[in-house]
Amino acid sequence: MVEKYMRFLDGVYLACIWISGIALFVMTIVIPWGVVNRYVLGTGSSWPEPMAILCMVLFTFIGAAASYRANAHISVTMFTDRVPKSWLPALRWIVDILMALLAVFIMIWGFKLCADTWHQSVSEFPVLMVGYTYLPLPIGSLLTLLFVIERMLAGPQNEREVVAFGQEADPTIEAKEVL
Repeated sequence: MVEKYMRFLDGVYLACIWISGIALFVMTIVIPWGVVNRYVLGTGSSWPEPMAILCMVLFTFIGAAASYRANAHISVTMFTDRVPKSWLPALRWIVDILMALLAVFIMIWGFKLCADTWHQSVSEFPVLMVGYTYLPLPIGSLLTLLFVIERMLAGPQNEREVVAFGQEADPTIEAKEVL
């Protein structure tokens, strides 16, 4: 059962990577377009900045979920570097539980934010409702929660082929793990 869940999340992970990558790509095209329009052509467009912000929100929350699964998220290890090694498994569980609670919190309040703004339109894109623009918050949090559950059931997934695709093994890390 856990193996099926992990295979399902492989597809979810790849979708997260693609969505984040496309959002980042669009953002890097839209920003220069706005700059060229304003300073070279002398005709400022109102849509590039809000489009870039929408892409950044999508990139941030969907990419954060993928980053958590790849064990590439930002972490502060000042405390864990100083505790006895025997404490680390318990601390990892605490971190996973706190991450799950945070994901649930953002998911609940993100859905509430979407519902409260669902019928407001974005001025630069009148056909786009504000509620849609906030959807990456609860969706990204739900995906993060799925990845946290996977991590709690099966451990970190950063060594799996689908996650570590194209990465060279760092021999210094392997040497540290042996010590």
